[in-house]
Amino acid sequence: MTGSTEHTTTPAACCDGSADRASAAPRFWTVDEHRADVLAAVGPLPAIELGLLDAQGCRLEEDVVAAGDLPPFDNSSMDGYAVRTADTQGATDAYPSVLTVVGDIAAGAGELPKVGPGQAARIMTGAPVPPGAQAVAPVEWTDGGTGTGLAAAAMTAPVADEEVRVLRPVAEAAHIRRRGSDVAAGTTVLEAGTRLGPTQIGLLAAIGRATVKVRPRPRVVVLSTGSELVQPGEPVGPGQIADSNSFTLTAAAQEAGAIAYRVGAVPDDAERLRAVLEDQLGRADLIVTSGGVSVGAYDVVKEVFESYGGVDFRKLRMQPGKPQGFGRIGGAAGVPLLALPGNPVSAYISFELFVRPVIRTMLGAADVHRPVVRALCPSALRSPAGRRQFLRGRYSPDGTVEPVGGADSHLVGALARANCLITVPEEVTGLPAGSEVDVVLLDS
Repeated sequence: MTGSTEHTTTPAACCDGSADRASAAPRFWTVDEHRADVLAAVGPLPAIELGLLDAQGCRLEEDVVAAGDLPPFDNSSMDGYAVRTADTQGATDAYPSVLTVVGDIAAGAGELPKVGPGQAARIMTGAPVPPGAQAVAPVEWTDGGTGTGLAAAAMTAPVADEEVRVLRPVAEAAHIRRRGSDVAAGTTVLEAGTRLGPTQIGLLAAIGRATVKVRPRPRVVVLSTGSELVQPGEPVGPGQIADSNSFTLTAAAQEAGAIAYRVGAVPDDAERLRAVLEDQLGRADLIVTSGGVSVGAYDVVKEVFESYGGVDFRKLRMQPGKPQGFGRIGGAAGVPLLALPGNPVSAYISFELFVRPVIRTMLGAADVHRPVVRALCPSALRSPAGRRQFLRGRYSPDGTVEPVGGADSHLVGALARANCLITVPEEVTGLPAGSEVDVVLLDS
């Protein structure tokens, strides 16, 4: 683990052996240092072969090349009649082209009738175009066939010596989907790194792929800690609050592309927390907790995590979200863990800055970080010295941004109205109205 908290001490100086232990102040990490340290410790998950629906939301590990043409054969795009174009030239309502119907062709048909001069074959949408035919006359351009009317298009039984009257000329290849017109054999249809959504999965199925090699979606276990937490919908007693963090962070992990598992709030009990962690390790690629990372008499999170070894608890030069924990449970090859502060705004902002990039890295995504833009802030801003401030804001398409709510880390109502984070650098304590600021876009 890189970047462990640094301490320096002075040796004892008294001849009587009494300790004069003067410890230097613990290191304060910058946001960039902590994030770089976290990301250096994770990477894309190993690629695996998955079925198409299991691969939704994953990113391709390799280019996908079509083995065959799509469509695989010439087929009709309309219900109608397969015809030779020469037989329909000059056709009108008054002087239709009268053709002999030599057969019916349904979608999936194997044996096809041959269409010769003066002939037509009744054909359904998606059915293969028979030999000899050069176009399809939609049923609306015909009389529907002798003795059958428009019901001919519904695959009624053939009529002996049936004829069809075509009422207008049909151009070459009209209403025919040519073989390979969508995808030609040998074409790269999807490139490595493509995220698989519904349309990409449909394309893979269309070209005959049943499985695909992808970077899997990371499995993220989310849990909150604190004896004061109750589940939404349960009565809230004195000193208790509803557990919102686990819902916020689970939803955020899903939105980032992970398969997220929400674990109910764990009370401030070391053995209970340890038991929950042991139970969840088998299904986790990443564990995210909230609460218990600051200094407190009942904060058992540090006690439990530190007992595994390899977990660092740090102070960052940021507001909100100064206390952070990071490491692995189970040694160097163990499950990565990010321990976030318990205040709701602190937890969410910490997720956006540190957890989301980890999930995106595990996915193999190119867009690991949220986009940052410059915006004009009509309001004056204040920020504590030495801290990078992240204020909730509303960014407008006109390039302006306004703070939403105050700077306190419990204001979830204001957080729900925000679509961005306004960043004030560590060295800046105040900005006058009309200043340009960096804005982290949360909706992109």
